[in-house]
Amino acid sequence: MQYAIIDNIRSEAFPGGRGSCSICGSAMVAKCGPRKMHHWAHFGRRNCDPWWESETAWHRNWKNLFPENCREVVHTSPDGELHRADIKSPTGIIIEVQHSNITDAERISREIFYRNLVWVVDGSVFRQNFNIYHLLPDPDSVLAEDLVWTKATRNQHGAAHGLFFRLSEGLIENPEATKANLNSGWIHGIHEIESHVNQLYIGHHQYDWIRPRRTWLEAECPVYIDFGGNFLARLEIYDDSGLPCVRLVSKRIFVHDAMNKSDANNIARETPLTRTILALE
Repeated sequence: MQYAIIDNIRSEAFPGGRGSCSICGSAMVAKCGPRKMHHWAHFGRRNCDPWWESETAWHRNWKNLFPENCREVVHTSPDGELHRADIKSPTGIIIEVQHSNITDAERISREIFYRNLVWVVDGSVFRQNFNIYHLLPDPDSVLAEDLVWTKATRNQHGAAHGLFFRLSEGLIENPEATKANLNSGWIHGIHEIESHVNQLYIGHHQYDWIRPRRTWLEAECPVYIDFGGNFLARLEIYDDSGLPCVRLVSKRIFVHDAMNKSDANNIARETPLTRTILALE
């Protein structure tokens, strides 16, 4: 943990430090070895919060993107259950930064407990199994309404570069055709509409995840994957065809919105122009 209580004040670890846990009140000792990130640990017992995982430099870097009073905040449910949130914004959004594997049961429990929750997942451990492919136009655009994309995979190079059917063409042969059931017809390549896709691009891409951590695909709360760099990849469903996609979101915008929005689902939902301005600030 980054903080313990000393004389009723939250304090970071320092050599020889002793404090108490903000949840259970038991003794904490500072761990400040020359090769270890400075942190607090319970003295003579395991962590009192079963949802807590060993903190990595990645965890600490994420916490440090937010003001100190937003880090490791004890959250209490109406029935008195206590857990220590990684980050809690002033507007009530909970951000859980997750490095290790997590079971469906624990994910569901946290989502029910926190409710207004967003996940940030460390993608460095599975980056080699995760490929981000071609751009997609804004799913709410007129162009996108007519396109049904072929699912991109590693072993289908054409689809990975962008192949699609047109719903308008499918309706000529089958008036009952929808984006959800159209899977045949004249196939088109993205090169035919590339300039339009570029103009309508707001961050969406096709992707393929080999051996995915399926609990993140089934999450009820927003999931952002951090592969390093300045952008996060939010897992989304693109349109009525059920196509999985990612939407790239600037970390700067993510932090800004988490601190200012009141609903986790509204993070990074501004207009493209606003997003561009924020990203450049």
